[in-house]
Amino acid sequence: MDYDEFTGEIQHRLELPGTGEAVRAIRATLLPLGQRIPEENAEDFAASLPMEINWYMTGAVHDHGQRFDWTEFVERVADIEGVDPSDAAYHARVVVDLTHAVVPAADFQDLRDQLPESEGAENWRELFRMVDAGGWGEAEEAQTGGGPQ
Repeated sequence: MDYDEFTGEIQHRLELPGTGEAVRAIRATLLPLGQRIPEENAEDFAASLPMEINWYMTGAVHDHGQRFDWTEFVERVADIEGVDPSDAAYHARVVVDLTHAVVPAADFQDLRDQLPESEGAENWRELFRMVDAGGWGEAEEAQTGGGPQ
């Protein structure tokens, strides 16, 4: 998937008015993820993403492997994107779901392995809720009741 396809798909899924907003959502998600996981994992994960996007997890990050929980992640996404935390959490889930379709399964699993999925504030399982529900199309269908309208 190239840059235009990736950003266009995010724009479509999030129903954003323009490419700029889609890029901002992508950057707001990938930058804190790159900050949270070790540099080697970030490089492996980002390698399959379009060059213009993978930089957010690698080149833009100067301090990999930071320790912060899901709540702090959502706050960082919200601050970068300029949206409220509930939108930030949803946007991050959509971006991660699309990366799931692009990144090799082993690299995606490595990302999950770096993020604790406990019951407390560290509950990174929330980031993968859409992936675990079968992906954006399935999650969207479940929200709208499914089937043709």
